[in-house]
Amino acid sequence: MLWQGRSVRKPTGGRYRLRLVKRRREIGSAPTDSHIGKDRRAIVRITGGNIKVRTMRAEYANVADPDSGTVRRARIETVEENIANPNYVRRNLLTKGAVIRTEAGRARIISRPGQEGVINAVLLK
Repeated sequence: MLWQGRSVRKPTGGRYRLRLVKRRREIGSAPTDSHIGKDRRAIVRITGGNIKVRTMRAEYANVADPDSGTVRRARIETVEENIANPNYVRRNLLTKGAVIRTEAGRARIISRPGQEGVINAVLLK
């Protein structure tokens, strides 16, 4: 969990005088580690009463083919590379920007699985 309030320090290095203490609402949520596996999602209430659907595990991705302009559902086999963190490849974590191997071929994830609850990807040439 991460406190997302204002810093205690000024840009000059001096300290701000605290006018109120840290609040529960200022704490961020724990990261969602989306893995490959049988589909599992979590519905989370967020600020304002809205909801987010978090993908905990996913077996399939919606893969778009830019050449033909079609989208098909393909099984995810493995994560091949991830520029966010090389360790995510070993752990098979699904994040935006990760390159995955599917039945349709290599594809890059363009959606945010931990925020949107779905995995959309585009085929790479």
